[in-house]
Amino acid sequence: MTTLRRWRRSAADWMRDLANDERGDVPGWVLVTLMTAGLVVVIWAVAGPALSALFEQAIQRVSGL
Repeated sequence: MTTLRRWRRSAADWMRDLANDERGDVPGWVLVTLMTAGLVVVIWAVAGPALSALFEQAIQRVSGL
């Protein structure tokens, strides 16, 4: 068997194993998602009013009002 043929077979086996692998780190990605959402809420609560004022000021400057 040639080296290329062996490599193809091992790559195909690896892809098949990867496709059939149903294990996952569900608690890990759930934790990351919840922490990210929490950070967004905290940052939005702190910076929201300042960003709104900045946006309104920019619109006023552009529109000339």
